[in-house]
Amino acid sequence: MKFIAYKSNTTTKARTGKLSLPHGEVHTPVFMPVGTQGTIKSVAPLFLEKAGVQIIVANTYHLHLRPGESIVKKAGGIHTFMGWNRAILTDSGGFQVLSLADLNKISDDGVAFQSHIDGKHIFFTPEEVIRIQLDLGADVAMSFDEPVLYPSTRASCKRAVERTTKWAERGKKVFEERKGDGRALFGIVQGGTHKDLRQKSAEELLGIGFDGYAIGGLAIGEPKKLQLEITEFTMQLLPHEKPRYLMGVGYPEDIIDAVTKGVDMFDCVLPTRNA
Repeated sequence: MKFIAYKSNTTTKARTGKLSLPHGEVHTPVFMPVGTQGTIKSVAPLFLEKAGVQIIVANTYHLHLRPGESIVKKAGGIHTFMGWNRAILTDSGGFQVLSLADLNKISDDGVAFQSHIDGKHIFFTPEEVIRIQLDLGADVAMSFDEPVLYPSTRASCKRAVERTTKWAERGKKVFEERKGDGRALFGIVQGGTHKDLRQKSAEELLGIGFDGYAIGGLAIGEPKKLQLEITEFTMQLLPHEKPRYLMGVGYPEDIIDAVTKGVDMFDCVLPTRNA
């Protein structure tokens, strides 16, 4: 993967850039529609192309459960499986750790959970999450992370940051063994709404080294003003030469505000869910 930041606004931190990925170039800032289970609901790939969509998001957790990465791989990878020739980013499934909390148990080793489909017991390690994404054939893979609810105690946020760092380090080792073909791995900064924990998370992930960095654990119920404040603070910690991704933000006004802080990439289920 290559990323070039082209132009920056003179009065804000907004910028334009270009991601070069195995399945094409992605010009930023960019919004990525979410096709959780390998499809954008009710929209055929041809219409996505006509709408100017450059990259879409698919979900590791859901694709692992159904149809399974082995089937997708046999079909020629996620691009062939979907009939989509442009770039694909796969979310690690970390958010499902949060949203399906009643079905899982988290430890430093990984996450044990029951399938919401058939109740089957499954264990996700950070290594396995990366292997699944590589088997799917994603252009951009995401490290396994542990987001926390809002509000959460400082102790919970600190524990999640420490776990996210350990998981990121373990997952990167697997990625380095198999990456090839210009694919990218992003680390995800956690820390809730605690600035010192956000700084701790960012510094630790920068120490590991990733192709890009995401801000996770926002847009989950915190006030919009606080969301933007934490976004702006965290953006100052991330390197200019890397793509920067704000996860789960999809309201147009929120995207515009975040672009002025220097964010390059966004995703959200909002457009397809509302449609």
